[in-house]
Amino acid sequence: RYAHTDIPKPNFEEYRRKSTQDPEKPAAENIDKRRALRSAVSFAGWVAGLYAFKSHLLHYVFFLSPSRDILAEAQLEVKLDNIPEGKVSIVKWRGKPVFIYHRPQSIIEQERAVSLSELRDPETDDDRIKKPEWLIVLGICTHLGCVPIPNAGIIPGGFFCPCHGSHFDAAGRIRKGPAPTNMEIPEHKFINDDRIIIG
Repeated sequence: RYAHTDIPKPNFEEYRRKSTQDPEKPAAENIDKRRALRSAVSFAGWVAGLYAFKSHLLHYVFFLSPSRDILAEAQLEVKLDNIPEGKVSIVKWRGKPVFIYHRPQSIIEQERAVSLSELRDPETDDDRIKKPEWLIVLGICTHLGCVPIPNAGIIPGGFFCPCHGSHFDAAGRIRKGPAPTNMEIPEHKFINDDRIIIG
């Protein structure tokens, strides 16, 4: 007789899966149950990971989103009653110059008479304005981003870019020079006859 035979053998049956307690039952018969458990654990891990990723992503979105000061500048209200007929007022919106041109009737008729076949970037005058007497355009040349000079160039009442010689008419349409497209029209609306909101 040996001393070690007096020690009872440990029984781990209560810790084993029920599907593996029968030693005569092949493992292939209960593999589906084991795979289901593994899949459930993996799915729970994926859900937790996606939730953590979403929280992390939202942190960066809020960090990179514009501040309240910048959002406040997203819209600009402008009074029109102090802009004389034939003159251009320049305001700053989102760090860019905006030309507000109070067009006289002669200029309106001149621009309406232009044939689309003469234009590099065809747009009618009515397509570019909301009220005939007011033209609102970004004061940026579409060639290389210079600021054109109002009431200058070969077109009466138009805009001239001195950097490379682009000429725009009194509707902001390219008429001569290297600029590929018309001057951009910013989003704007008239509150009443003498006030607009840009943006």
